[in-house]
Amino acid sequence: MLGKKLVTAQKRGETRALCLGLGMVACSMMMYFFIGITIVPFYTKSVWTTETVCKVLKANIKDKVFCPNSEGSEDEEIFPYPCLQVWVNLTASGQEVMLYQTEDTLERNPKCSYVPDKLENSKEVKARIETIASNFKKYQTFPCYYDPGGTQTNVILSRLYPSRGLLFAFLWPTLMFTGGCLIIVLVKISQYVSVLSAWQ
Repeated sequence: MLGKKLVTAQKRGETRALCLGLGMVACSMMMYFFIGITIVPFYTKSVWTTETVCKVLKANIKDKVFCPNSEGSEDEEIFPYPCLQVWVNLTASGQEVMLYQTEDTLERNPKCSYVPDKLENSKEVKARIETIASNFKKYQTFPCYYDPGGTQTNVILSRLYPSRGLLFAFLWPTLMFTGGCLIIVLVKISQYVSVLSAWQ
C-alpha cells in the first residue's frame, strides 16, 4: 500500500516537473518571438553601425521649435522646446556633419540634435538642453556612430539597441529555455530509470 502511494506521488511530481519544463520552454519561445518582432527590426534597420570619434565644432541653441510627433498624434502632444544643433567633425572621413542623440531623434525632428520628452515645466526643458550644450562644449571629443555605407551623412551619439543590449535581451529567454529543456531531460531520465528498475 505504501509502495503504491510512493509511486503515485512520484508520478505526480514528475508530471508537475514536466509541466514546469514545458511551460518554461513555451514562455521562452514567446519571449523570443516578442524580441524578434520588436527589438530585432530596430537593430537591423539602423545603418549607424560603425563607431568612430567625433570632435565638436559648434553647439548652438536656436529659437524654440515644435516637436513633430508621429502621424496620427494629437495636437496637444506637440510642444515647443529650444532647438539644440551640434555639429561635429567626423574623424573617419573628416566631414562636418550634424550629431543626433539616437536614431529616433532624427525621425522625430531632423532639425535638432536633441528632442526632449514632453514636460509640463518648460524651464526644466530649457535648463536640460543648456546643460547638454555646455557638456558638449566641455567634452569636445567623444565616441559616436556613423553609416559606413554613406546612405546617412549624419552621426548619432548612441544606438537605441546596441549589440550588447541585443545579446542581453536574448540572455533571459535562453536561460529559461535551457532550464526548461534540462528539467524535461531529467524527468525523462527519471522515468527511464524507474521503468528499468521495475523491469529488473
